[in-house]
Amino acid sequence: VQLQASGGGLVQAGGSLRLSCAASGGTFSASHVGWFRQAPGKEREFVATISWNIDRTYYANSVKGRFTISRDNRKNTVYLQMNSLKPEDTADYYCAAYVSGGDYPSPSEYAYTYWGQGTQVTVSS
Repeated sequence: VQLQASGGGLVQAGGSLRLSCAASGGTFSASHVGWFRQAPGKEREFVATISWNIDRTYYANSVKGRFTISRDNRKNTVYLQMNSLKPEDTADYYCAAYVSGGDYPSPSEYAYTYWGQGTQVTVSS
């Protein structure tokens, strides 16, 4: 599976952005997909994940209630709608995927086999 993240940019605090993760090849529809982010000088951290069958989504506490992850398996695309953005959301955002026989997607980056390149999100105060 090849992943291509897009949609990043510069936005003022309180604004919104929608990130997209487009997949090609492989078995995307059978893959759990997650978003992670890495701010300058910090470790990469989990943001959100969605199961292959769209039944389950999980969010980091820091984004819960502000971000929404969704997917359209017909378009091989996963989205991350980010509302009420804060300066601390500034980071490079990465999408990642892995094929699993289970229904519960993992928040651990070590579970993810395929990674896209990052898309930069900058939130100004």
